[in-house]
Amino acid sequence: MKFGGTSMAGTERIRRVARIVRRQQAAGHEVAVVVSAMAGETDRLVTFCREANPLYDPAEYDVVVASGEQVTAGLLALTLQALGCRARSWLGWQMALHTVGAHAKARVTSIDTAALLASMAAGEIAVIPGFQGLSQDGRITTLGRGGSDTSAVAVAAAIGADRCDIYTDVDGVYTTDPRIVAKARKLKYVTYEEMLELASVGAKVLQTRSVGLAMKAGVRVQVLSSFIDDDAAPADDIPGTMIVSDAELDRIMKDQNMERQLITGIAHDKNEAKIILTRVPDRPGAVAHIFSPLAAAAINVDMIIQNVGREKGETDVTFTVPQADLARSQALLEGQKGAIGFNRIITDSKIAKISVVGVGMKSHAGVAATMFKALADRAINIQAISTSEIKVSVLIDEDETELAVRVLHTAYGLDTASEAA
Repeated sequence: MKFGGTSMAGTERIRRVARIVRRQQAAGHEVAVVVSAMAGETDRLVTFCREANPLYDPAEYDVVVASGEQVTAGLLALTLQALGCRARSWLGWQMALHTVGAHAKARVTSIDTAALLASMAAGEIAVIPGFQGLSQDGRITTLGRGGSDTSAVAVAAAIGADRCDIYTDVDGVYTTDPRIVAKARKLKYVTYEEMLELASVGAKVLQTRSVGLAMKAGVRVQVLSSFIDDDAAPADDIPGTMIVSDAELDRIMKDQNMERQLITGIAHDKNEAKIILTRVPDRPGAVAHIFSPLAAAAINVDMIIQNVGREKGETDVTFTVPQADLARSQALLEGQKGAIGFNRIITDSKIAKISVVGVGMKSHAGVAATMFKALADRAINIQAISTSEIKVSVLIDEDETELAVRVLHTAYGLDTASEAA
């Protein structure tokens, strides 16, 4: 079980979490719980680091920011004890959860589970701070923002859990953002592949790395709400959204005599910026000169479009980067202007990426055409397009985001779909 920052924000909410955990143990389960820091606490700790030293040592940064989860782990263990449960906290170095890579963005490699499993088998609830681990040289590390989801999936995989329940402030994965489309429907099942695409293109329900790890390790993940009454349906009845393999979903659909939806969901992301380099020499190696410095600076490039070459052997190259990296990207490219040979840089941060995701695209034609026609009918201009096997994404003007999401939700028949896969 994993509980996010909003679920752990204060003693009353921690008591609610403790009751949910106790309920699972009372149902006969051995339970491990991974917790995030209280909502806003990590931001507060990051600010302290920056105020102490703008050029902070990443190792000491990890010591500070990892403390938020340590507090909530201890508080939840204390609260469970007050409810009559046997519980104890297991810090990242006590388990230990081994990591490699740079501080503040470490990767989980292995978890020592012998003592943890023995404790759980004896009826003790294990409370584990998310987001933190232990480096090869014995220092505290953190897994990057949103890393508690990854911690939870890693623990679930290591102990061979039946499933990993991610409790958050929403009760599942929806066909789109319910705040934009009132008719959005909760999905009972989503495949790892679909969830990975949805998470990568703007759906904020799960952290992308955690989904990738779940898919690799075969961990069944359920997303559900911690803001429930004591008489709500238990998690074992699957009241949220279960994220499973493509093969398992096929079996479920066959058993229930149901047909899978063509499109699973519509996602949007306003946190990207567009960069256009004009009159780039149309020759081998030119594109490498553009993206190598960005890769070296760990700037993630998403959509890439190279226009048809001009008569003078030149072309325009368009791509997107996270909005927060726009200024840094522009400075790096200006510094490489001589090597790249472009004429000028055009940037636009007032854009949005709209994505249509669904495994059904693999076996159905016309998905992209439906998207383009629906947007054209509402005079929404498409600035760029990218595709994968189960996703079509377009860039549009930021001001048209909500309209585009509503139009596409209707165009693919999701307004009337019942709760299903």
